[in-house]
Amino acid sequence: EVEKVRIKITSLGLTESRITSDETIQQLFVECRLNNFLAEETPLSLPKPTDGQRIHYNYSTVINVDKEDNHAEREYLKSILLKPDPPADSLKFTVVSDPPEDEQDLECEDIGFAFVSLKEIFQKQRDIIEQDIDVFDSQDASAVIGKLTVTVEALNALRSVHEECKND
Repeated sequence: EVEKVRIKITSLGLTESRITSDETIQQLFVECRLNNFLAEETPLSLPKPTDGQRIHYNYSTVINVDKEDNHAEREYLKSILLKPDPPADSLKFTVVSDPPEDEQDLECEDIGFAFVSLKEIFQKQRDIIEQDIDVFDSQDASAVIGKLTVTVEALNALRSVHEECKND
């Protein structure tokens, strides 16, 4: 069985915030980042959801963490279990504003962040399946601007890495 971490970005909903009222923010995509070596983004940017609505990405990606071919990823998972470093223990999801076609002088702008702790998945011995996680405002980390529905299946890979740590 090839060990892998499966990540799915299902949907995004925004709450009443500066984001919903900002007319320069029209299209959104989501980036998922694992430490330094993985950054994936939803291939589509979708029109910003109105209040109470959700936009659906249904985007999945898989990170293989088998010993043979994916040594760096595996060592990283080991480090999470052996010497926790909270910022680096998490998958980071970034909601990004994609400028409209006719405004190409505008930059992509990070508008919010959400996190899933891999360490916590291991501690609780439970994957995260279609769970709503808070999206925090990039300009005010205490403000929640929405919910991102994600799946992160990492438990089997983490268990396997943990076994290996014990045997080292």
